[in-house]
Amino acid sequence: MDTYGGRRTQGERDAITVEIGYALSSAAFAAAVLFGAVAGPAYLFGLPSRMQGVLVGSGTVLAVAVFSVRVVSVLVRFARGGQPSQPGRTNPDS
Repeated sequence: MDTYGGRRTQGERDAITVEIGYALSSAAFAAAVLFGAVAGPAYLFGLPSRMQGVLVGSGTVLAVAVFSVRVVSVLVRFARGGQPSQPGRTNPDS
């Protein structure tokens, strides 16, 4: 991806596809966990409808925000080349 305006290789296209899939799936998981944590008590404890509406609404807003931030942050990090060349390995000087 260092060549400006050039064609991407198959490996680069595959890496982008995998990164997009990772960004979407990890964002969906994080959003679902957050929504469950915020809106879950409304369904679990049978709260009044007004309180249930507040919790579900705020859970939805927070889940959408977390989903968006997670997708953007993963894809920006990938575009900058922030991925380690050898995952799990540390710098020998550290």
